[in-house]
Amino acid sequence: MNFNTVLLHDKSINNYPDREMLPPVSQVSAFAYESMEELEKVFQHKSMGYAYTRIGNPTISALEKRLSALEHGQVAICTGSGMSAITSSVLAVCTSGDEIIASSGLYGGTIGLFHDLEKLGIHTIFIDNLTEESLRQNIGEKTRLVFCEMISNPSLNVANVPAIAKAAHEAGVPLFVDSTIATPYIVNPITLGADVVIHSTSKYLNGGGNAIGGVIIYSGKFNWDFDKHTALSEYRKYRSMAFAVRLRTDIWQNTGGCQSPLNAFLTYIGMDTLGIRMERICKNADALAKALSETESVEVNYLTLNGHPCHPLVNTLLNGYGGGILSFRAGSRERAFGIINHLKYACIASNIGDVRTLVIHPASTLYLNAGKAEMEAAGVYEDTIRVSVGIEDEEDLIEDFLEAIRKTDNLI
Repeated sequence: MNFNTVLLHDKSINNYPDREMLPPVSQVSAFAYESMEELEKVFQHKSMGYAYTRIGNPTISALEKRLSALEHGQVAICTGSGMSAITSSVLAVCTSGDEIIASSGLYGGTIGLFHDLEKLGIHTIFIDNLTEESLRQNIGEKTRLVFCEMISNPSLNVANVPAIAKAAHEAGVPLFVDSTIATPYIVNPITLGADVVIHSTSKYLNGGGNAIGGVIIYSGKFNWDFDKHTALSEYRKYRSMAFAVRLRTDIWQNTGGCQSPLNAFLTYIGMDTLGIRMERICKNADALAKALSETESVEVNYLTLNGHPCHPLVNTLLNGYGGGILSFRAGSRERAFGIINHLKYACIASNIGDVRTLVIHPASTLYLNAGKAEMEAAGVYEDTIRVSVGIEDEEDLIEDFLEAIRKTDNLI
């Protein structure tokens, strides 16, 4: 089956209890049993069932099965947000004194989280250009995981996952990849060598901008060294699945970062159109980037443009797609604001991955509390405009942006 057929007919799409075509929304806090013995077995994991939505819910389970299958993983755990997914996955393998190696051009919220983890004794080494060579130079005895984004936002660097995974695995360290921007439509990082894939399901997977959520998908294949990864030592009997078991029954469960059943349902139905949405979004983004690059008054950053430093990886890793995010520099903060304010179709909003085109000035919003070096590592400058391209007709989008640029030029 090809991608869109898999979305609708994969074996992970269950036959639901009353022949529903979609999973029922189990919008409940707890599940009742006829005897205490039955409930005890559920709590002891000796019997299948659900007890309390914070630790399990059939609607959320349906989404987890679908996401795991789509990313070629062994298990998926849905969380309350993308940031909750990153937090839970890191805390499952790191304790005080451990180190993370991460690419420096990460999403601002992830950078903030890694700074917060410093207070717990978990140190992060940020590498400006995370490659196989730079990873080997920085990995050490305290390194417990490597973290990168498949496509960074908004700098649009592409992680060479096969090469990075090779260096990480040689050192006995797993590779965690945030693939929110890429989506399973463009690439499956697990098939390239990643061990854990993370998504903010609030973005492209949901597609409608109506539900916050996240997911952690584990390959089930990493060979854990329990003397190195002491956070998992109590789970050594589970061998390669120790990470998933600790995550499900300990860190994720105890920190309470569950996703709501209704949000899981909204993302589930949103995923039905993921393939056709991403095909249209990538086509629109490519056309808009090329049109903007023909103007002399802005500097455009998009992966499919000739000359982009990551352009060679578009065909080798991303199946020829550049994704739905592009950015451009307007020349000044004032001109950037002027262009944004003159757009008719693009919504001024901080989300990405919506069916609508969204636009924002990241330096004054998403990176408001970041230092200059962190901003520039993420491809953010005072004149940067980030665009999350939607599914509108490309001709209308192009004319809207070109007209906004023309009107702003006339005011200068």
